Amino acid sequence: MSSITLRFLAEPNTVNFGGKVHGGTVMKWIDEAGYACATRWAKRYCVTVSVGTIRFQRPIMIGDLVEVEARLAYTGRTSMNIAVEVRAGDMKTGQMQVITECVVVFVAVDPAGNTIAVEPWLPETPGDMALAQQVKAHLDLARAQQPAA
Repeated sequence: MSSITLRFLAEPNTVNFGGKVHGGTVMKWIDEAGYACATRWAKRYCVTVSVGTIRFQRPIMIGDLVEVEARLAYTGRTSMNIAVEVRAGDMKTGQMQVITECVVVFVAVDPAGNTIAVEPWLPETPGDMALAQQVKAHLDLARAQQPAA
């Protein structure tokens, strides 16, 4: 399976000094959802390599329903690029708003910690194809900007 959605209520133990859910807690949720998606795809233990830019569009309030959706967006030989979107909202109204989104890169590793090849993922829907192209273009640009060794 190439996607997973975690759903839960924002609890009081996640609050920061401003009375909202702590940003670090949201980042933890992003990593957990990404890990679950990557591990399910690779069928192996996976580790986080990088997390793309996270920009919070609005706070999450205590009691909000939170959805953290992780979707496989692109695979390399050993890497899996997982697109993660965090949504939250009041359960009484049913209105969910995007809180943040980012791409998290994972690799599968063997028991010694060495990276191992993962099964290639082939997008099937137009949305998946567009997401894969967007992630691949970002990767190509990042590689082109790296200094030559």
